[in-house]
Amino acid sequence: MAPHYLCPQADMNDAVDPVDIAIGGRIRTRREELRITQAQLAAGAGVTFQQIQKYERGVNRVSAARLLQIASVLKSTGAALLGELETAEGDELALAAPGVAELLAAFRGIKDAAQRDALLTVAKGLRG
Repeated sequence: MAPHYLCPQADMNDAVDPVDIAIGGRIRTRREELRITQAQLAAGAGVTFQQIQKYERGVNRVSAARLLQIASVLKSTGAALLGELETAEGDELALAAPGVAELLAAFRGIKDAAQRDALLTVAKGLRG
């Protein structure tokens, strides 16, 4: 096998995909709604809590089988965790729009619920 630095695909595969970030965000949101710790979710899904952290940040992709296990622990469905990935036009991923991944990451970084609500209100007002 060729060394990592000789594989042109290696760098492309290291990028975090906005879809993975969105799915991870839904996992995290549902987990927090149920007041389940990462360790509790991990135990139910058969992985380590570190792996749950990676899923929630979108660093690691969640396989279909693992997504269904996680959904079961979260009393949800795989479809709910996948979410709506198409735009109204249906021809491209809504998350592929410039800045969406950064906006989602910044929003998730806001710890104060009132600040998150205020930002959401502003965003809804700006969309027209």
